[in-house]
Amino acid sequence: MHGTVFTLLKRYVQTQYDHSTWVRLLEVANLSAVDFDHKNVYPDEHMYALVGHAAEMTGLSADQLHEKFGEYLVPDLMYMYQRLVQPEWKTLDMIEHTENTMHRQVRSEHLENAPPVLEVSRVSPTELYIDYMSKRRMGALAVGIVRGLATYFDEADQIVVEPTTSENGERVRIWVRQIPSQC
Repeated sequence: MHGTVFTLLKRYVQTQYDHSTWVRLLEVANLSAVDFDHKNVYPDEHMYALVGHAAEMTGLSADQLHEKFGEYLVPDLMYMYQRLVQPEWKTLDMIEHTENTMHRQVRSEHLENAPPVLEVSRVSPTELYIDYMSKRRMGALAVGIVRGLATYFDEADQIVVEPTTSENGERVRIWVRQIPSQC
């Protein structure tokens, strides 16, 4: 997994909890000597260990933590990839274009980078399905990112995100629909 994700996980833990929580988390995951660099790629097992132990420490499930972390990631992801985003895009447009813009860019930066494959089917102007495919089994992170995008585009009260399969499978189907605003 790309080091940027670990760097952002560290910041997430430090802002939601505190620095000592991050240090304890590294220790219980047997990663105390690891200093994650945003330019490198690290074993997925490091993320599994960190999230698993964070779940134990917080009492939340790993899926709940992945979702919360996914929501937290969005402003940084939007900043990193702003040059690839069209100004008229909103939540559903972002989702529809992620695979051919941001994910393509990530894959081209390092051969080891392997973001999930997202097959997006636009059912209507206000509805789409995401078929998330990854051996990492982090569909809950994708659900959180979708919710974070809705917040980022000020559409959180209009976007409904519903996983239609288990969030921790290699293939996760996520239904996203926009409901009319209640103005």
